[in-house]
Amino acid sequence: MPKTVVYCIADIPHLQLLLKPMSGFVDNIEDLTLNNSNFRSVIFTGKHTQLVLMCLQPGEEIGKEVHPDVDQFFRFEKGQGRVQIDQEEFTVSDGFAVVVPAGLEHNVINISPTDNLKFYTLYSPPHHRDQVVHQTKSDAQMDLTDQPEVA
Repeated sequence: MPKTVVYCIADIPHLQLLLKPMSGFVDNIEDLTLNNSNFRSVIFTGKHTQLVLMCLQPGEEIGKEVHPDVDQFFRFEKGQGRVQIDQEEFTVSDGFAVVVPAGLEHNVINISPTDNLKFYTLYSPPHHRDQVVHQTKSDAQMDLTDQPEVA
């Protein structure tokens, strides 16, 4: 059930976000993304869209996934990566945007041996539990409360 008031709460070191009721989200997304060191940080969830910060460690990947009813937008802010969409592969870096329509298998891979890959993603409609923070990919995989609902 969608909330009538959305709260913007982020557990991200070195960031000062106001923890107050919001009807939207306003902040410097580039700074938030570059300062995020968590694998996943959900920073805004609305009725139709969700904003999530991501950080992949060197050599780490999200893992192949398909969202049957969710479109996903990625914006890369730092690092070098590879995006796989179905059978196609694309190299991405700072400034690249990628849109994955619902139903397509996709993966994001950090191809750097030394640097983190930092990006944000928008899910339409929301896909993760509101305000969830996973410090590592392992934390995300172990969090059974953050699994998408199956119809």
